[in-house]
Amino acid sequence: MRIDEVTYNDAEPVDGYGDGFFRIGGKAHHGAVLTGPAGTAGWGGPEDADPLLALSGQIDVLLVGTGAEIAHIPGPLRAALEGAGIGVEVMNSPAACRTYNVLLAEGRRVAVALLPV
Repeated sequence: MRIDEVTYNDAEPVDGYGDGFFRIGGKAHHGAVLTGPAGTAGWGGPEDADPLLALSGQIDVLLVGTGAEIAHIPGPLRAALEGAGIGVEVMNSPAACRTYNVLLAEGRRVAVALLPV
């Protein structure tokens, strides 16, 4: 078996998370955050659709981490994202971090929007 170092292209992996923060690409980000091919930035939560919709054409799937527990995102947000050609998967934030890193390592066109745990 051959083991190679994981390459993440231009996007940054989620290195860790804790009470109110995420460590992405070695840097701590407090509060809600969005990361993907365009880099990492703060995110205003489910009411802040513009940065998510701006990913149209850059990603195939957006993972949404809803904090410590899984929760639904607003129907209009899901409809707008899907209408823009972005697949949406909702899960708790720890699962979204893990799934994002796996898909990123596979070279997938993915982003993750995370609410803190």
